[in-house]
Order: sequence, then structure tokens, then C-alpha cells
Amino acid sequence: MLKSRNSSLKNVWGWQSLVGIALICAGSVFLVSCSTVLSEMPSQMGGLPAGTPERPAAAPEYPAVHDMPPQRATAVLTEEEKKKVEAELAAMRAEQARRAKTSVAPER
Repeated sequence: MLKSRNSSLKNVWGWQSLVGIALICAGSVFLVSCSTVLSEMPSQMGGLPAGTPERPAAAPEYPAVHDMPPQRATAVLTEEEKKKVEAELAAMRAEQARRAKTSVAPER
């Protein structure tokens, strides 16, 4: 005879729940594999290899990323000092340009 709609829905629901349970089990295996229990197991069973350094007793502190750095000990250059430094840089730049022109071999 004819099958009712409810029986076909039950089969689909049963298959989907089985797949869901299988995925949850597979996910839990991956989650458990990251635990620290495995580090205490013998190396033959998947633990840490021999000669691995011990974990530190206290976890290191996180860097203070929100703390402001201390004020600088040096002062900002005055206008005279800025002009002097700019003049020195311009002189060095001109000297390097002069050297570059004399060291380039003429092309043939």
C-alpha cells in the first residue's frame, strides 16, 4: 500500500540526527586531543617525547600594551638646530651627488 508522509519524515530525521551525533563525536575527539592530559601520557601513547623541557611553574605576564611610555628625556630641537641639521644634510646630499656624477663611467 501507500506509505504515509510521517514515516518518510522519520527516516530523514533519524539519518540527520545520526550524522549530527557523528559530527559531535568527531569534534569532541579533536577537542580532547588539545588537552594537557596528553602531555602527561607516555610518548608511546601519543604524549610528549623524552627530553622535552618542563613547563614553567608560573605563566609569563602579558605585555602592558595599554600603558603609555615614559616621557622622553631629550628635548625637541630648536629652530636654529633644525636649520643647522638641514644645512648639514643638504651639504652631504650635494657631496654624494657630486661623487655619483664623477664615478659614473661614460657610456659608449
